Amino acid sequence: MGRLDGKVAFITGAGAGLGRDCADLFAEEGAHVIATDVDEDRIAATGERLRRQGHDALVLRCDVSVEADVAAAIDKGVSRFGRLDIVLANAGIQVPGYPSTRFEDFTEAQWRAVLDVNLTGVFFTCKHAVAPMRAAGGGSIVVTSSAVSLASARNLAPYAATKGAVNALVRSMAVDLGEYGIRVNAICPLHGMSTNFLATPGAAVTGLSLEQARGPWNSTNSRMPLKKDRPPTLRDNALAALFLASDDAAYTTGVCLPTTDGGVLAGFYLDS
Repeated sequence: MGRLDGKVAFITGAGAGLGRDCADLFAEEGAHVIATDVDEDRIAATGERLRRQGHDALVLRCDVSVEADVAAAIDKGVSRFGRLDIVLANAGIQVPGYPSTRFEDFTEAQWRAVLDVNLTGVFFTCKHAVAPMRAAGGGSIVVTSSAVSLASARNLAPYAATKGAVNALVRSMAVDLGEYGIRVNAICPLHGMSTNFLATPGAAVTGLSLEQARGPWNSTNSRMPLKKDRPPTLRDNALAALFLASDDAAYTTGVCLPTTDGGVLAGFYLDS
C-alpha cells in the first residue's frame, strides 16, 4: 500500500523541479494527481511522464497569480476525481536578475512579479482548496517555502520577503483551518534545489539538483556540516513534502520545516 492511496493531490509548479518530482512521488504513493504549471509544454510533458508510468493524472495550465485560473483548475480537478485531499502550493519564481541585482536596484515590476507568484499565488491556491477539503472531511496543505525565510542570503530580498510571509501565512492558516480537519505546513528547502529554478524560462528540464549538476560529489568540499556519500537531491525535499502530506503527520500542523539543509542552519559564524 502507498502512503497516499486513494487520495487526490493538487500540485502547482509541477512542470519542473520539485513540483514535478513531487508529482512523481505522490503518484507512486497512490495519489490521483492534478498537476498544474504556467508553462504548457512543461506540464504536458509531466502528464505524459505520469501516464507512461501508469498513473491516473490530470494536467492543467494554471497561472497561480490569476485567481480565476486557480479556481478553475481546482474545480476541474475535483470534477474529475470527486474530492480534494492534498494541496502542494509549490509554484514560485526567483528574483529576476538574480544574483546580480542589488537590493537598491530592484524595480517595482520585479518586486511585484515575485510577490504575485510566491505569496499571492499561495493565498489563491489555499483559499480555493478549503471548500473541497472541508467537503472531504479535512486534508493537508503543504507550501514550498525556503530556507531564506529563516536565514539571510545576498541579493534575495524580494524572494526572502515572500517566503517569510508564506511562513506566517502557514501558521495562521493552521489555526484558522484546523476546525475543518485541514492541516497546513511548509517545507523550507536549502540544498537539493532544481537547476531549473535558476535557469531561464523555457530551459530544458533536467531533473537534477544544483549539487548533482556540479559533477562528481565530494562531501569534504561542501559547507554542510553533515557529510554524506551522495549529493542532496530533489527527492530529498519531495520526501519531506510527502511526510507532511500523508497521514503519518496527522497531528503536525503550523510547522515550517527546514529540509535538506545538511546542518547549515544548526550553526552560526562569529568574526574572529
